[in-house]
Amino acid sequence: MGEFLSQGPLFLICLIFMMGIVVVIHEFGHYLVGRFFGAAVESFSVGFGKPLYERTDSKGTRWRVNWIPLGGFVKFVGESQMAGDVGKIEAGPVGKPYAELGVGQRSLVSLAGPLANFILSSLIFALILGVHGRPNMQVGVMSVTEGGAADAAGMQPGDTIVEINGKKITNTGEVVVAIMLNPNKQMDFVVARGEEQKHLAVTPVEVTRENDFGQKVPQATIGIGFGAATNGDRITYNPVEALGQGVVETGSTISRTVTMLSRIVTGKMSMHAMTGPVGIGDISRRTVNKVWSQDQFTPWQRLEQLFWMLISICAAISVGVGFFNLLPLPVLDGGHLVFNAYEALTGKEMPQKVQEMALTFGLILLLGMVVVITWGDIIETGLFGARGG
Repeated sequence: MGEFLSQGPLFLICLIFMMGIVVVIHEFGHYLVGRFFGAAVESFSVGFGKPLYERTDSKGTRWRVNWIPLGGFVKFVGESQMAGDVGKIEAGPVGKPYAELGVGQRSLVSLAGPLANFILSSLIFALILGVHGRPNMQVGVMSVTEGGAADAAGMQPGDTIVEINGKKITNTGEVVVAIMLNPNKQMDFVVARGEEQKHLAVTPVEVTRENDFGQKVPQATIGIGFGAATNGDRITYNPVEALGQGVVETGSTISRTVTMLSRIVTGKMSMHAMTGPVGIGDISRRTVNKVWSQDQFTPWQRLEQLFWMLISICAAISVGVGFFNLLPLPVLDGGHLVFNAYEALTGKEMPQKVQEMALTFGLILLLGMVVVITWGDIIETGLFGARGG
């Protein structure tokens, strides 16, 4: 526990950096589209709590930097974010109250935050792929655990993994992700063995083990070790191609997120597969420590490596935040879209009492999810010496 506490400042810096960028971009998406439609903005806040710095612009919007430096929010005049906001109209800011925007306009404002996250992740993926390209290699199997899922299916050391569930494999990461998303579900592996190709039915099992960051988490495995893969030509992209691939990578990440969430909802994956702010901060902390312990590299080389690792994590977080906000919970963007859909279908606003009850219930449910996810994250950090590494 002493080691954990001694790394506290680093933990907080990483958490602020990773979540701050993603959430501020999300809220700025809402702000830009809302202002485009002429909505009055009461405040744009970075962080929560009392302000450390505040200024009011010519439109009457308060720009604030608050003392709890996690996330942020934008508040439109007359917008119902909490139960106590229903029916309130703040005076001062220039523009239309939020309720005076059309249903379609309010829906676009709600969608703008998640869309901003997806654009951010696409740009980050495009930058990474434009600079580094994409590995194109044959993934070899070095070892097979006796009694494991791969062993039971007939996989052998020396095999090369060619396809999984019909998708061609070009790097080890694709194998790891495919296995991780399919605990206790039979998968079709195509492996090359000499001149032959064999189809193997492999069913991953979920166990608690260390991930790449040293956290002990529930994770699917088939019991293989990767060998020295045969390197092929690295795939490179020009700027336009990289941008297109960035969009594709964002789409693939959204698809994996949907798959993971559906597995969790149906009980096929552990709830602790989800990661919240504490887990993100811990991953960032472990990433910094891992990179900085590589004494064979110069400080500049370590900083460069750390930059690429952190922004790749940032891209994944941005997709997660964008997708999570589209869930149909009343306090999230997806919940506002449900309210708007009701108004579009009935021609009238949802009754205020129903809005208040829905927002209260949504907040309770959201807080419950946060508590469960955060508790799992705390255990994984090893703060109490229970599971973490």
